[in-house]
Amino acid sequence: MGIVIGVVGPHDLVDDVAATCEEQPGVSALRLDYDHESQAPAIVEAHAASVEGWLFTGIVPYMLTRDAEMLSRPAAFVDYTGATLLSALVRLQHEGHDVTTLSIDTLSPADVTSTFAEAGLPTDRLRTLGYRSEMTSGKAIAFHRRGPARVAITCLSSVHEALRGEMHVLRLAPSVHSVRVALRQLLLTAEGQAQEDAQIALGLIEVDGEEGLLREATALGGTLAGFRGGTHLLVTTRGPLSDATRGFTGLPMLGRLAEQSRMVRVGFGLGRSAAEAESLARRALARARRIGDVAAVLSLRADTDIVLESVATAPAGEQNLSVLARRVGLSVPTLERLLEARDAAGGEPLTTREIAERLAVQQRTARRMLHRLELAGLAERTGNLTSGSSGRPLTLYRLML
Repeated sequence: MGIVIGVVGPHDLVDDVAATCEEQPGVSALRLDYDHESQAPAIVEAHAASVEGWLFTGIVPYMLTRDAEMLSRPAAFVDYTGATLLSALVRLQHEGHDVTTLSIDTLSPADVTSTFAEAGLPTDRLRTLGYRSEMTSGKAIAFHRRGPARVAITCLSSVHEALRGEMHVLRLAPSVHSVRVALRQLLLTAEGQAQEDAQIALGLIEVDGEEGLLREATALGGTLAGFRGGTHLLVTTRGPLSDATRGFTGLPMLGRLAEQSRMVRVGFGLGRSAAEAESLARRALARARRIGDVAAVLSLRADTDIVLESVATAPAGEQNLSVLARRVGLSVPTLERLLEARDAAGGEPLTTREIAERLAVQQRTARRMLHRLELAGLAERTGNLTSGSSGRPLTLYRLML
């Protein structure tokens, strides 16, 4: 089974980086280019469901996307220090430029100094502007315009476009070696997360009533079934359970179920097979019974048991947006806007056109989102509404986030 990597960067770099990625067997690349690095977070949000990992052509689009909290998949960026910077210095020297009086943006001063030291070059007349979260292309342009240096090295296409008529400016491009290094790092991270997140998590639940139980299972990205003696079996995987319990520290669903039932006992087991997970879940439930009427325990291998505290939280759908986002392939901000649309409508059904307008997307995009929510049990069709034109009728959906 292959892996799809989303390659994000300026239009003149994406194809080359993607082609290098696709040299790796089993890897296919989704080419996603932008005109300005500030567009990277929106691109990632729009295509989050289509990839298993992200490779950015440089640190700036990566950091902008990370700071916008849009990275729900493993991600890496191509590093421009080392061989990439050295090759740029050689090129400038061949062109007759003094490489000891450069202004360099984005790269960290420590990395620049290290690279120059390896090349035996002095650094006392260099000017560097390392990347920081508040750095913008405008600030980088102003940095290069200040000072005596008339040769600039930039990692940003927007800076290159702004300065190339004023001074000699060289834009760094990722080397094949740097792309391969970044891709190996990304594939290792993606494989490790996939293996860990896919670890089976079984929950055995004893509860007086079933109200809200199915909703809680859905919020955990799992399925619910009857077990023995009135006990319920919840099947999910480690990733959603870890997200919902904030790293196995608390179980919000325990408090919510306890509001409806006098007795709620939950035992979760994590295992590499269904049999191992079930055995651990039985152990966890037995300990939960010893604790009291409202208790939850997670049992791991090596005789490790974790008592999951009940914590006061928002309703299940609102609390576990990160889990739901992973399950349905939409971003958390998109789900938040859907919640706002639901609340603005007072819980009444909405047409696909209304949802598209509220989310500022095309109707076909809204239909795709709603289809995913419907498959996850988080939206239901309640009928059709004639649009008043010759077009297709508008489907009404009730959102159940």
